[in-house]
Amino acid sequence: MAGTLTETREDVALDCPWNVIVHDDPVNLMGYVTWVLMKIFGYPENKAAAMMMEVHKQGQSIVWSGEREKAEFYAQQLQSHQLKTSIEKTE
Repeated sequence: MAGTLTETREDVALDCPWNVIVHDDPVNLMGYVTWVLMKIFGYPENKAAAMMMEVHKQGQSIVWSGEREKAEFYAQQLQSHQLKTSIEKTE
């Protein structure tokens, strides 16, 4: 039974999602950040605007969560649009 528990823990560890985080910066205008989130993720304007406001007011926002490869891809896309971005593994 201990082996089963260990395997389950390993599977959970491998499946932990990664967060894509956009950080506040003094350069990009709020409308531009909203537009980039809509363009890259296909979010409706109200969702993208809410995330942009979270970045503006709290300094950052988790804009996407999922598998690592896709998180890295999205982070690169955001960075190519000059948004300050990072990824982090969820606990």
